[in-house]
Amino acid sequence: MEAPTKPLSPLCLRWYGVTDRGKVRQNNEDAFVAVQFDGKELRYLGKVGEDSGSHNDFVFAVSDGMGGAMAGEYASRITIDKLAHLLPGFFKQKAGGLESGFADVLEELFDQVHRQLTYLGACYEECTGMGATLSLGWFTPGWMYFAHIGDSRIYYQSGRDSTLRQITHDDTYVGWLFRKGEINEREARTHPRRNVLQRALGAGNQFVDPQVGAVKCEPGDRFLLCTDGVIEGLYDSGLADLLTRPTPAAPDWNPAQLLVTTAVQNAGRDNTTAVVVEVL
Repeated sequence: MEAPTKPLSPLCLRWYGVTDRGKVRQNNEDAFVAVQFDGKELRYLGKVGEDSGSHNDFVFAVSDGMGGAMAGEYASRITIDKLAHLLPGFFKQKAGGLESGFADVLEELFDQVHRQLTYLGACYEECTGMGATLSLGWFTPGWMYFAHIGDSRIYYQSGRDSTLRQITHDDTYVGWLFRKGEINEREARTHPRRNVLQRALGAGNQFVDPQVGAVKCEPGDRFLLCTDGVIEGLYDSGLADLLTRPTPAAPDWNPAQLLVTTAVQNAGRDNTTAVVVEVL
């Protein structure tokens, strides 16, 4: 899978990241990361920020761990940490660009994280069966390349008409039913098997086959990466509404905080994480 040649215009992003353990869970098994990097080094970014990446790329990712006891929390953190350590090498490997072969790069990235979780799960009894979802967006001038496995999600909101579209597929039986049109969004949200994953990193899976793709992005576009705690508390229409109101011109506007706070108020049974990225 290959994307067309990217434009050379500088990349400038604004981002917001928030995570909350919710009303029920005692610990937070979600994790997210925001980094800027090139072939030499990687820099962790704050939870909220704005920066130009004219000579660097950005990656934003969310992960939801599983495994019981503290294994789920370890799994998501290990996933994010492993990811961050691998990125500069992959950037250098592709000579600072992903114009060709980006799917191979992202699949290898996911495979290495999967191997790490599988290894730790086999070595330590307390980590047996641990796994994690992972939804990742790699931003480079003109494009957002993504890879995904599990039931966390990535949404794309066009700056032209504010249309919100889920670009990842939920790796669940219920997600498959929804994509086939056999159930609607309300039925998917209340289905008894909605949280049963068919694919994840680690978790006893022998192989991983992440969904990969590319979205051409331009100023005004927004991307939302979130865990299933957000989805439990908000329909897609609610996500779109909160992403566009109040207007981004408001000085204290933080769409990720607004999404997480509202989702926890409406549901709150699970950990809840949202990362919103705007292309400026």
